[in-house]
Amino acid sequence: MKPFLLLATRPEDVPADEEYALFLRYTGLDEKDLRRVRLEAAPLGDVDLDAVSGIFVGGGPFNASDPVAQKSAVQRRAEADVARLLDEVVPRDFPFFGACYGIGTLGAHQGAVIDRTYREPISVVTVQRTAAGAADPLLADLPDEFAAFVGHKEAITRLPPSATLLATSAACPVQMFRVGQNVYATQFHPECDVEGMTTRIRTYARHGYFAPEELDLTLAAVRREPVTHTGGILRAFVERYAR
Repeated sequence: MKPFLLLATRPEDVPADEEYALFLRYTGLDEKDLRRVRLEAAPLGDVDLDAVSGIFVGGGPFNASDPVAQKSAVQRRAEADVARLLDEVVPRDFPFFGACYGIGTLGAHQGAVIDRTYREPISVVTVQRTAAGAADPLLADLPDEFAAFVGHKEAITRLPPSATLLATSAACPVQMFRVGQNVYATQFHPECDVEGMTTRIRTYARHGYFAPEELDLTLAAVRREPVTHTGGILRAFVERYAR
C-alpha cells in the first residue's frame, strides 16, 4: 500500500506526538503507512501525489483568518506550503482530509469566508449530518446526530460554491464539507479522545481558548458526553482511498 501523509503544525512535542498516535489508532494505519511531516519544523518540499494514497492535515494553534501581519514567519510558510499542495490536490480531486486547522486551510484556498462569528469553546457538541452527508461514504455508517469534540477560535461563515455541506451544528453551521468527491475537511476533531483533548487543554491553556479560571470547567466539558463515532470517519477515509 502507498502510505498516507499527515501534515502537522503543533510545535509542542507532547500534543504533537499524541496527535500522531491518535491518527494511527483511528485510521488503523501503522507508522510506515502514515508518514508524519511537521510543517512547523521545516518546509514541506515537493509532494509526489502519485506516491501516496491520501493526505491528512491535523489541528494546531494557527488561525487561517488572522491578519497576515500577525502571523509568524513559520505560520506563513506552513500555510503557503499547504496552499501550494492544494493547488494540485483540488484540481486532481485527490484524497485529502483536513481536521480543524485543516478546514481553515482548505476553506481559505477555496475562498470561504472565515472569521470568529462561530467560534466554539472546547467541549463536546452534537453534530448533524445533512442530506448530502447521509449520502457520503465517509458518514454513511454514522447516525444522523453524533457527538464530537470541538474547540476553535474561528470557523467558516460562508462556504464557496465549490463546497458541499456534509455536517452542521446548532452553534457552528459548517462542521464538515467536501470539495469535488474526495477532498474533505471537518471543524470538529475526528482524531481525538478525552485524553487527547485533556492534553491539548493543558498545553494551550494560555492560548486564548478559555479564561485561566475556566480550566476545570473546560476539562469537565470534554467529559460530559461520550464521543464514539467520529473516529470511524478516519477509518472510512483510509478504507476508501488506500491503494
